[in-house]
Amino acid sequence: MKIGWIGVGNMGKPMAKHIQEFATEFTVCDLNQEAAADILENGGNWAETPSICAENKDILFMSLPMPQDVEKVCLGKDGIIETIKEGTIILDASTNSLSMVKKLHKLFEQKGVEFLDCPVSGGVVGAMKKDMSIMVGGLESTYEKIKPALDAMGDKAIYCGPVGSGTICKLSHQLFSGLLLSITTEVLTSGVKAGMDLDTLVDAISRCASAKNPPFDNWKEASDYNFEGDEMSFYLELAAKDVRLACEMGRENKVPLDMSNILEQKVIEALNNGWGKKNSGIVRKIIADRAGVELDYAPGGFA
Repeated sequence: MKIGWIGVGNMGKPMAKHIQEFATEFTVCDLNQEAAADILENGGNWAETPSICAENKDILFMSLPMPQDVEKVCLGKDGIIETIKEGTIILDASTNSLSMVKKLHKLFEQKGVEFLDCPVSGGVVGAMKKDMSIMVGGLESTYEKIKPALDAMGDKAIYCGPVGSGTICKLSHQLFSGLLLSITTEVLTSGVKAGMDLDTLVDAISRCASAKNPPFDNWKEASDYNFEGDEMSFYLELAAKDVRLACEMGRENKVPLDMSNILEQKVIEALNNGWGKKNSGIVRKIIADRAGVELDYAPGGFA
């Protein structure tokens, strides 16, 4: 199977390496050729432009940071749409906007090309270990056709429904993840300021019926952590994009988003502090800092 891959960033690269093992012929494209060095050393082909990467492929993956990046790669100069052949299946593993997904699906459908959204969740470590959720929107028959490729890079692929459904599920998850992060931090900050030791407080709450869930597990390993971003991080700037897209989706559908809007404001405040390249979990620090409380933090942020 001839497969192309566009975008080998922190998440894209480990996924691409798994797909390379699955493909009979593998071509990669990125703004930075050096980022694909080990893929090329293992027999991958280099494409200078997205249009070259898309030529004569059975499947074409994308994993890109922002909706505008996806649009440029698809429709811009030397874009995918210039060369992609009828019958090719495009799988967009980016966390995209719902409107962009539907726009691209419609345009590629006119060329006889199927465009499926398949955003992922699991972080860089999950991508490396193939321990990821892959939420797919598109024709179910096409999903069944490409599922072996999805299984090559993640163990929890799920068919969500028509095109856009994977994006709806991913954005909903990101909002859920961010809200949990904020709520648990607010609860713990309040308890610590009232006089409790953080470790004891986490242990006590975790034993209660209402808190027997993962949100508090991360705090059990709390230590002096500074949220410095690295190649394993989910950066705050990307989490901010996800929260913004999720809130936009809710507003477009006239959904009251009281708590989500508060979360979005905290994320914007964190960005304005210059924390865009920090681990996304740094949003927790805003809550504690405002209360004048020093908390120990464990690594982790938006999933």
